[in-house]
Amino acid sequence: MSQTDSIRAAAAAGSLASEEAHKTLLQSIVDVARAIFDARASSIFLLDEDAGELVLEAVSGEGQEDLVGMRFPSSAGIAGWVLVTRQPLVLDDVTQDPRHARNVAERTGYVPKKLMAVPLLHEERTLGVLYVLDRNDESAFTLREMDLLALFAAQAGVGLELLLGARRLRAVLDAEPGSDAGVISRLAATVSDEEGDLSDSGRRLLEALTDVLER
Repeated sequence: MSQTDSIRAAAAAGSLASEEAHKTLLQSIVDVARAIFDARASSIFLLDEDAGELVLEAVSGEGQEDLVGMRFPSSAGIAGWVLVTRQPLVLDDVTQDPRHARNVAERTGYVPKKLMAVPLLHEERTLGVLYVLDRNDESAFTLREMDLLALFAAQAGVGLELLLGARRLRAVLDAEPGSDAGVISRLAATVSDEEGDLSDSGRRLLEALTDVLER
C-alpha cells in the first residue's frame, strides 16, 4: 500500500470512528435530558442543508428503535420555527399552537402534548433542534428548565459540528473521480510517488490548486 493509500485509509477509519463516537455523545445527551426532566421522549434533529430537511439523529424514549434517520421538511412545524428563529420554546399544549404540524408528528407515531425545544447552535450556524416531550407526571415544563435544556443544547451543538466534520471528510474520501475532491486526491497520489525537486514542485502546485478549488 502506498503512503497516500495508507493516509487515506487511516483518515477513513478515523472519520468512521469519529462519527460513531459523536453519535454516542448525541444519544447520551437525549438519554440524560429525558431522565433529568422525567420526560417520555427526547430527540435531536440535524439540519441537512443540501436537502432542506431535518433528520432525526438521536431519540430516547418513545419511538427510539424506529425513528432515527427519519426526515422532515426543515420549514415544517415547531422544529422548523425553532430552527429559523433560533429561539427556544416551551408549550403546555402543542395541539393548540398554530405552528404545530400534526401530520409531521403523526409520522413518528407519537403526538406530544407538552414540549420544550431549543436550537442547536455552533458559532453562527444553526445545526438543528433539541426536543424534550411530555413529562411522565404530565406537569408543565418551566422557563427555568428550558434554560437548563439550553446547556444540553450547547453540548449537542459541539457534538453535531464534529459529526458533520466527520461526514464531510467521508464525502471527500468517497468523492467521484471527476469531482474537485477526486482531482485533488489523484494529484496528491501522483505527487507523493515522486521524489526530490519534482515532488516539492508538485506539492506547491497541489497547494495552489487546492486554494483555488476551496475559494
